[in-house]
Amino acid sequence: MGIFHTILANQTGFGWQDWSTLGLFFLGMIAIVVYVVMQKSETSTDYFLAGRDAGWVAIGASIFASNIGSEHLVGLAGAGAQSGMAMAHWEIQAWMILVLGWAFVPFYSRSMVFTMPEFLERRYCPAARSFLSIISLISYVLTKVAVTVWAGGMVFKTVLGIENITILGQQIDFFWVGAIGLVVITGLYTIFGGMKAVLYTSVLQTPVLLIGSIVIVVVGLCKLSGAGVIEGWTTLEEICRDQTTKHGDTMMSLVRSADDPKFPWTGVLFGSAIIGFWYWCTDQYIVQRVLSGRDQKQARRGTIFGAYLKLLPVFIFLIPGMIAFALHQQGKLPLDDPDKAFPVLVSELLPAGVKGIVVGGLVAALMSSLASLFNSSAMLFTVDFYKKFKPDTPEKKLVFVGRVATAVVVVLGILWIPIMKSLSDVLYEYLQDVQSLLAPGIAAVFVMGIFSKKTTAAGGLWGLIIGFVIGMSRLTLKIFSKSLDHDGILYNTMVAPNWLHFCIVLFVICIVSIIIISLFTKKPSQEMLTGLAYGSGTAEQIAETRSSWNNWDLFHSGVIITFTIAFYAYFW
Repeated sequence: MGIFHTILANQTGFGWQDWSTLGLFFLGMIAIVVYVVMQKSETSTDYFLAGRDAGWVAIGASIFASNIGSEHLVGLAGAGAQSGMAMAHWEIQAWMILVLGWAFVPFYSRSMVFTMPEFLERRYCPAARSFLSIISLISYVLTKVAVTVWAGGMVFKTVLGIENITILGQQIDFFWVGAIGLVVITGLYTIFGGMKAVLYTSVLQTPVLLIGSIVIVVVGLCKLSGAGVIEGWTTLEEICRDQTTKHGDTMMSLVRSADDPKFPWTGVLFGSAIIGFWYWCTDQYIVQRVLSGRDQKQARRGTIFGAYLKLLPVFIFLIPGMIAFALHQQGKLPLDDPDKAFPVLVSELLPAGVKGIVVGGLVAALMSSLASLFNSSAMLFTVDFYKKFKPDTPEKKLVFVGRVATAVVVVLGILWIPIMKSLSDVLYEYLQDVQSLLAPGIAAVFVMGIFSKKTTAAGGLWGLIIGFVIGMSRLTLKIFSKSLDHDGILYNTMVAPNWLHFCIVLFVICIVSIIIISLFTKKPSQEMLTGLAYGSGTAEQIAETRSSWNNWDLFHSGVIITFTIAFYAYFW
């Protein structure tokens, strides 16, 4: 009762209309989870991949809702408030989801695998599978868990306006109450519902999230100009173009000078593509949604639908951050921390009733992101570790083991939060920085494995190892950078280089290493490669892939690519 009393006492602007909206949202979530639980999903295929029977709407909505998490509502808005359009490259990558659908879905579908590490085992060797599983679980701890839990706690603390709360006579920072509460609530519905709960709740969460975010953009732009949306956009451009760097770039500049210390165009254009390829085409967190499709047609159309939705984040998450910055410049909004941009907009601008919708969107994004993480991490550990060593384990026990593994990943992620905040002042920059160290090796191994039949098992395995060791070495050195000699070779080669340039160099090192090692090691047999690399498919497999798309798929893909080109042309 003490918690609820504190919340209500601090929420002078959070009226009964807002609580009613949130209540309806949670009732809808509960109804979906109850429905899924009643389906009695007993096998690991049902629990982890929704029985491989998902349609394109559920797949596309889940891709979007899983991607749109705290790093957008908090981190991307914060990046917009601090540096403007500089981070938009990562959010206008709908074309990369098309690469997943058109180039990789056929190979993933033919392999009938549960996980990306399992795919590497088919293409390379068991050791490659185990190592990618380790990398993936570590990446969840360093990025998804830590980022989402931290942002969830900060959102609730900012929106509800509560600094501390008394529990059992002890004053506790409300940040941790919100963060842990988010984990517990999301964990419950993921544990009981599995992948079906993640997919089906995404269909509810996605429209709620979109409505809430669009409301923020409209209200914010109107507040900027004191008139309409168009006038607000003009005002936003004027304020942001007045903010220039010493290299002449403004906050509206998508492509920055090659001398920009954080976002040089030489690094952004190629580095963001490497990170994007890893995330959209090889990361279990996203690809698991595609694997749940009932066939290649549904999986590909799910990626096309997801790509359409992915065109929105720049406008409904990054631009609100820029709006918050502009309002702050006008003296209309208090903003002491860029990462508070979105929740401050919610708490300061919206009237009673509407605020509940937007908070529902915030909760939807946070819960969907965590739910996807829970399911993916459980699947990685269960399928790629536990079942591998204990193949006769009953299905129900596999599900239980996955739940325990998820709990461990979450705890480690929470413990990492203090270190995470010491590495960067802006959440989204931290996220992309760490991903730039994890992505090159994995991206290189998948590219070479699928596009080159000459790549060997040894080449693939060592490509993973080299990329991971170099990447984690840089991360470790950055943590302890204050104790390093800033004039020494170690600092100047591993810490000082721009993070995007380092990402590109690491990717090239991994590609070259794979090629050289493959030249001197045993080549894979044609039988082993069948259906797993370009030029190795059977006539039946090729015919199945060709029948899975038509001109409508090409048309919609073309629309998405055209929009992306137009976006670059406008903000260049």
